[in-house]
Amino acid sequence: MRRHAISYVLFVGLIAAIHANTASAHFLFLRIGTHAEAGRSAEVYFSEYAHAGDARFVEKIKPTKLDIQETPGKFQPLVVKAGTDRLRAFLPSSGSVSVGGELVYGVLKRDVSFLLRYHPKGVAGNPEKLNAMSPRKGAPLEIVASWSEKGVTLTALRDGKPVPGALFTTVDSDLVNEELKADKSGHVTWKPDAAGQYCIYTRATTKQRGEHGGKSYTEIRDFATLCFRWPLVRSSADEKAVALFEAAIAKRAVWKNLPGFTADVSGSVDGRGFEGTARVDAEGDLTVESDEEAGTEWVEDQLGSIVLHRQASDGSRPKPVLRFADDDLDHPLGRLLIFDGGRFASSYRVRDGHLSVVNRNIGPMNMTITVLDNKKNAEGKFLPHSYVVQYWDAKTGRLLRTETVQVRWRRVGDFDLPTEQTVTTASESGLTVRTIRLANHKLLSK
Repeated sequence: MRRHAISYVLFVGLIAAIHANTASAHFLFLRIGTHAEAGRSAEVYFSEYAHAGDARFVEKIKPTKLDIQETPGKFQPLVVKAGTDRLRAFLPSSGSVSVGGELVYGVLKRDVSFLLRYHPKGVAGNPEKLNAMSPRKGAPLEIVASWSEKGVTLTALRDGKPVPGALFTTVDSDLVNEELKADKSGHVTWKPDAAGQYCIYTRATTKQRGEHGGKSYTEIRDFATLCFRWPLVRSSADEKAVALFEAAIAKRAVWKNLPGFTADVSGSVDGRGFEGTARVDAEGDLTVESDEEAGTEWVEDQLGSIVLHRQASDGSRPKPVLRFADDDLDHPLGRLLIFDGGRFASSYRVRDGHLSVVNRNIGPMNMTITVLDNKKNAEGKFLPHSYVVQYWDAKTGRLLRTETVQVRWRRVGDFDLPTEQTVTTASESGLTVRTIRLANHKLLSK
């Protein structure tokens, strides 16, 4: 299998044993992602690949139940939704979380008939906060972890009690295994030797007869897992990520030393035609005068955004703190970069040398801007030509609306100035189209 960005791989030994007669082994795994498209989420896969699910098994894993623990001892159920090849549950955009759950897979027949149960778990965030999290009440099997400078101390809890001599298997991003054995008190400490994604799993068998789904079994086989990214918290920037981001920023077309300009403005907002004038001064301050008051606020907002994104930086901004979110080099939209700092949870993707995606949390909503098409100006710098903006409810992940934006430009002197912007919005209330046109541009005197 090609080396890919492999997330939290679970149950490698389990699936190899259970599906020994299949053409290829499948993995079941849960991933707590970073803030990306639509926000942050926990994802559950069942596949022979660790970077994508298998659509054939989505129906089988649909009954998976997940809950989130943000405050010690307080478990809140998560809404789990089935996608094409995976299950997904949306999480808060930031903060320390422990996500656990269970899946009663069903009765299988191998050497004996047994009931197979999964108990996946993933954690992300601050070590001290995660150390305060509580075990899940009533869990037949669970891996709990205590984090320190020495690494992670693992304990397998069976019906809430430590299992002396419990066996653990670790799996790193290259599918390399390491066996660990707990001491008489049920604890073992382990420290990954490299940064990356890791999973740890353990198993337990209970001799117990029963029936599930109309099938009888003579024992129960439980598999518990713990998945995380090591180290849990990073404060330093990744120099390659910063360089990739800054190179993309440098390729954006900006208004360097723009003296300001005026233009005639017209268009249509919610069926109301308007005409007026717009003025942008050398500092980037915008003034719009229109004969239609109802749409002026939206026009000012749109033109203000264009001005903001075209203004050249004065070089006083601190160097960004960015890191690669994962090792996925083949994502169709480009490499994912996580940004630390600022008022919003943010991440970006860079493809072919330019910013292709911007993800942000804006309070109750998560927003994703996906670039569809850029245009190069006379200096070979990128101007936005068309892009899509999607808004999701940050709590439920429900898609609220989608905006498709098209922008056109005109060269005036040494500057690329907007001539038209059309925004098509699709939402539960229907489709709306709004447009702004600018003409007769005139540069102000310096």
